[in-house]
Amino acid sequence: MYKTNSIHTKIAFSAIKEFLTANSTQRIENKKVPNELSYKAACFITLKTDTYKLRGCIGTLKPVYKNLYTEIIKNAVASAFRDNRFYPLTSEELNSIIITVEVLFPPEKIEDISLLNPEIYGAIVADKLGRRGVLLPGIEGIDTVEDQIRIIKSKANIRQKANKIGRAHV
Repeated sequence: MYKTNSIHTKIAFSAIKEFLTANSTQRIENKKVPNELSYKAACFITLKTDTYKLRGCIGTLKPVYKNLYTEIIKNAVASAFRDNRFYPLTSEELNSIIITVEVLFPPEKIEDISLLNPEIYGAIVADKLGRRGVLLPGIEGIDTVEDQIRIIKSKANIRQKANKIGRAHV
């Protein structure tokens, strides 16, 4: 099951399926890279159950691999089999998962919290100790910037203080 039937989700699904059957993604990685995925970009792969419960979510904030094609393959496998919050995906679940692929633009620093909108922009919050958290945009139930920042800080184990931001990344 796909949320969308885009080239991104097709590749993610194929990578997960190949890993389930061959414990490798060598075959799909050796295919010709589609032109529209030949550029470098970061991405997140989110897996949900058929009842829309989170089943895995792994991604990169900066590109790690030589192109978006490989980035999708590696993050899809990580989301399905290496997200510490979940057991590895099983073959029984494969045809009922919902896959979304978020291709990320490079983060931009903002000067004021009022420029954020959790429906449109994801956000990254970091502290001086190097802890960092991220939240993608458009997550159901996160309606305010304050909620978005509070959840990111909680995920990153950053001490909750007033949401005064001198600079933020979106």
